[in-house]
Order: sequence, then C-alpha cells, then structure tokens
Amino acid sequence: MSTATTNKLMFALWGVDASALRDGALHDALAAAGVQRLQLNLDDADVAPALRIPTGEPIAAVVSAWSGSAPAIAELLGAAAARVAGWRVDEHRRLDPPEVADGERADALANVAVLRKPAELENAEWLRRWMVEHTPIAIRTQATFGYLQNVVVEPVTDDAPYVSAFVEELFPSAALSDVHAFYGSGGDDAELGRRIETLMASVARIGADRDLDLVPSSRYTYVLGSGR
Repeated sequence: MSTATTNKLMFALWGVDASALRDGALHDALAAAGVQRLQLNLDDADVAPALRIPTGEPIAAVVSAWSGSAPAIAELLGAAAARVAGWRVDEHRRLDPPEVADGERADALANVAVLRKPAELENAEWLRRWMVEHTPIAIRTQATFGYLQNVVVEPVTDDAPYVSAFVEELFPSAALSDVHAFYGSGGDDAELGRRIETLMASVARIGADRDLDLVPSSRYTYVLGSGR
C-alpha cells in the first residue's frame, strides 16, 4: 500500500450552489479556518452525460480540504448547500493526477465512488481485497490517469451516514460519451467485454456492486492561505 496522508477532510454536499462553492469569499473564509488546500468535485453541466449511481438523493458535490477546523469548514460549506456531511480520511495516492493551474477545471471526467464495506467482510479483509487485489485490476481495465483512495477514519459531522471510503478516479473527457474511451479498449468490442467482465468480478468481491454512490464531477483544486 502507498503511504497515507492523514490531514484530509472530505465532505459530501446535497442541494448545492456551485457558484458559491467556487466564490473567492468562501475560499478566504475557509483559509481563515485553517484550510491550506481545497478541492471541489462538482456534478455540473460539464459532466451531464455521465453515469450516476445514487443510493438516495444524489450527492451534488464532494469537497476535500487539507487541514483546518472540521466544524468550521462544515458550517461554511453549509452556506452553499442544503446538507453537508463530513469525514476525516487517510488518503492513498495510487496514481497521481496531473497538476492543474489553481482554480482551473481539470480536463477529465472525475468520478468519486462512495464505498461501504459489506457487513459479511472483516475490515482487514475488505481493505486487502480492495487496496491490494482490486486496485491494479481497476487501473489495468480502465483508462484511468488518476486514482486516489480515501479510507474513512471517523465522521466529523453529527449526521454523517455510514461510509467506508471514497475513491477518486480521473478518466479522459471523451469517456463522458464513449465507453471505449472509458475502458481504454481502443474500439475493440471483444476487449471491451473482457475488461468489463474482469472489472465487475473484482468489484463484486469488495461489495461495490451494491450500496455504492457514484458521483461524476468536474474537478477544481485551489491553494489557500498559508498553503500558497
């Protein structure tokens, strides 16, 4: 496994004002709350054709913050969303996404998968299956050029639902409308079928064939305050 970064907070947002989340005034307030880096994953018009899988009301945004006061961040994000839930995570960077200029949209379909460990699996076995066995299969069978795993350590808001982990995967923008671009199968239908079959068998072993939220997004990153 890769070395984990432990000062990361992730928040799921519903009923989002996307323009407010990108506003400089909010970013200044987050910097004052101790946030040094900010990432916004917004389910917006740019990813409208993409597949979504909700378990309830669809998640409209996932916000990541490095350092800072979790209660203060949640309160500030609440001004731009109807509901906010947050978790502290250990981040494992398995495939680093390319750097993008501050505040610019990454040229990608950025999927965020919300995973929940099946009750029948012990945590250590689930982590082994996911992080040791499944990860290389996922990277090998898809056109992924960014892959980050975020293992939940603890909830940081009172009403945070049960979540075990968040996976961030970046795909070429063409994957929004081209399944071959998503799986990297080069237009070969037989290869596409083989990749899907291999991936789905591995997905089932970690229980991600159920109780999964899949949030397609546009990805923006910012350096704030003392992180500059």
